[in-house]
Amino acid sequence: MFKLSIVIPVYFNELNLNDTYRVLKQKVLEKLADQNFDYELIFVDDGSQDRSYEILLDLKRHDSKIKIIKLSRNFGSINACFAGIAYAKGDCLVMTSADLQDPPELILNMLQKWHESYKIVIASRKSRGDPFFSKICSLFFYRFFRLLAQKNIPKNGFDYFLIDKKVIEFLKNHSEKNTFLPSLVLWSGYKYYEIPYDRKKRIKGKSKWTFTKKFNYFVDSITAFSYTPIRFVTLIGIILSLMSAIYLLIIFIGYISGQSNIRGWSSLASLIVFSFGVQMMSIGIIGEYLWRTLDASRARPNYIIEEIIE
Repeated sequence: MFKLSIVIPVYFNELNLNDTYRVLKQKVLEKLADQNFDYELIFVDDGSQDRSYEILLDLKRHDSKIKIIKLSRNFGSINACFAGIAYAKGDCLVMTSADLQDPPELILNMLQKWHESYKIVIASRKSRGDPFFSKICSLFFYRFFRLLAQKNIPKNGFDYFLIDKKVIEFLKNHSEKNTFLPSLVLWSGYKYYEIPYDRKKRIKGKSKWTFTKKFNYFVDSITAFSYTPIRFVTLIGIILSLMSAIYLLIIFIGYISGQSNIRGWSSLASLIVFSFGVQMMSIGIIGEYLWRTLDASRARPNYIIEEIIE
């Protein structure tokens, strides 16, 4: 008999957890035995300050196959995912959300593809029932990420996927900080299959995925998988240097020939301000990479586990 690990990060999900477990039980868990599968359900409480942990404890009393990992504080969804992966014991693993926006019944389709020897099965979003601003942010992020870093990531992204034990072991041995989990899964290079689906609208509760977190996620993802921003800084420097050299040459030729007729300083002031802005942007980009290097050199853990209930 095979074993399936289902990892669910939890952060302020008190309104969804009972429904999530009920739907998972009805549409997936009760049907796994027919496919010769046992399961473990791993909930990772990422420092929730609501009743999520108490609800998980109550669910645990009704299902001995539930495992609860409680982190000491909020370390972010990616680190919560890694905490669940680290303690997974399945032959394959599914990463899904706690708010039912990702239809649980897709797990059975994923398992079918896993039986066909695909090491990675990703559920790619055809559409998403999120607020307009979230859709715009997501559209910008994935278009930009495909352009700069990884061309094979789906156009609308994914965070709902199944991975084989080989990929699980790769992720368990991974020690990188500030990374982008979906991209890391594809980066492993294993054969993958893509299942398109429509992401549902969130019915209960409000997402804690704020603009600040989205922006940090965007910067982490780009710096973790692309050197293009650094190359961009170099290219801008070369272009500005060439432009300055050509401009100086034109001024010098005009001076020698007696045809120089420069009036006003507004254009020069604009050029100085523009150059200063480019320099500050360049320093900022380099600083983002340096900060991540410093963060990695500290060797602090990506998460701290307060309690594990098995």
